[in-house]
Amino acid sequence: MKTARRISQVLFLLLFFFLFLQTESKGHDELGYPVKIFLDLDPLLFITTILSAHAIEKAFYLSIIVIVITILLGRVFCGWICPLGTINNIIGSIRKGISYIQKEELFKLKYLILIVLIVTSLLTVQITGLFDPLSLLIRSFSVGIYPAFNYVITGVFNSIYNAKIPFIVDISEFIYSLLKKSILLFEQTYYRQGFFIALLFLIILALNLYEKRFWCRYLCPLGALLGVLSRFSILKRSVSEGCNSCGACAKVCHGNALPDKKDKWRSTECLYCWNCDDICPQNAVSFSFSKKTDSQALKLGRRNILISILSGIVAVPLLRQNPLNRGDIFNPLLLRPPGAHEEREFLRRCVRCGECMKVCITNGLQPTFLEAGLEGIWTPILVPKIGYCEYNCTLCGQVCPTGAIKRLTKEKKSKTKIGLAMIDKGRCLPYAHLRPCIVCEEVCPTPKKAIWFENVKIKDRDGKDLILQQPHVNLELCIGCGICEAKCPVVDKPAIYVTSIGESRSKRNQLIVF
Repeated sequence: MKTARRISQVLFLLLFFFLFLQTESKGHDELGYPVKIFLDLDPLLFITTILSAHAIEKAFYLSIIVIVITILLGRVFCGWICPLGTINNIIGSIRKGISYIQKEELFKLKYLILIVLIVTSLLTVQITGLFDPLSLLIRSFSVGIYPAFNYVITGVFNSIYNAKIPFIVDISEFIYSLLKKSILLFEQTYYRQGFFIALLFLIILALNLYEKRFWCRYLCPLGALLGVLSRFSILKRSVSEGCNSCGACAKVCHGNALPDKKDKWRSTECLYCWNCDDICPQNAVSFSFSKKTDSQALKLGRRNILISILSGIVAVPLLRQNPLNRGDIFNPLLLRPPGAHEEREFLRRCVRCGECMKVCITNGLQPTFLEAGLEGIWTPILVPKIGYCEYNCTLCGQVCPTGAIKRLTKEKKSKTKIGLAMIDKGRCLPYAHLRPCIVCEEVCPTPKKAIWFENVKIKDRDGKDLILQQPHVNLELCIGCGICEAKCPVVDKPAIYVTSIGESRSKRNQLIVF
């Protein structure tokens, strides 16, 4: 069973990476099998999204499969399937000689984190995605790890190419072409806060060098939820009278379930890794189907539970200490992807998985920091200076697991406004410097150009008459895609820029409110 578990872990980890690599544009506006399938199987996101948004995407019903499996077989998802759990296992095995340290009380922390997340979700604040292991893993790879990996590999092959060493260059170019077709990005991406998000992930991995599966044992809220459900499982571990409490099983227990202490056995922490069965010198351990309760009750302590509930309640007003929550103040920089719900509803749904940022073909979608307040940290925002919203692209809506970004047809997308372009006449070449420029109109993607020109006769400094085309923005036609800002030849601070005003998702954030 130990061998079977390892094979299962490797297969699901490879499946995760395969789907992760598939979650990108393949040259057409359709994705085959995005990595959001793993999020669809996540019961923690399923439950908290229902509580916070009072709505759910149909794909999330797949998480019921995980719930049923847990009730039948226990926390096999954590021990056999979870890709983050597998990576923690791999990192923990790097440091030889480290054993599984038993901390009697620290395991309660993940259950208390779960209570906080449930309470905040009940109060319509969705912050579960910050802590959920699958969302954390996808976000960390999408925004931090994968772009850095691509940068390093590309840099190595560029260095070899620039060295111009015969034969070696030919081999490296062949290998590079294979990598480019398989695992490397089509074009290097860069993300604000990418370093910080990657650093947090690396810290989580580094904790495994202190204690194996530290995250899984003490911090994972999904593991806590599955632990609660596993109390009802019918696949149970039993120990015969041949057990002499030698402690061999405790040294290899992935979940710190105290398998060597019959009176303290914690079934909620068992990951069904089967290590105890394989290592037991007395063959005293076995797993079988039974309805008999074989472990102590999950005792978190009334005081701890009360503190967790109060923490969740207090967190809501603290997270919403943001003027943007008033409803009559709007951040002009808060350009949400096309198809995004109204801001409050959007925040109730978004789980910060980062998939929309990964599939954005221009790299324009970036994680927010405080643009939407603390409640909206790491949600997607379009930064036109970095990349515009491609007119014929609907990929972000295809990968969103919770429907925070609705899936739009190309026809619907072409009529969805995410903002409005504004012209800074003090920087615009035809206005401020009497230089001809038509770039913004040339790149405008709408069938009938949203930017039009007025022919104006003016005099230069020497009194010579000039005819210049000065741009104007049509309020009805502009969709705020930001390509004009991205391509403006005034490179430091573009003479045309996009703000969130006029967005389709808000009836109040309009230039002219009737």
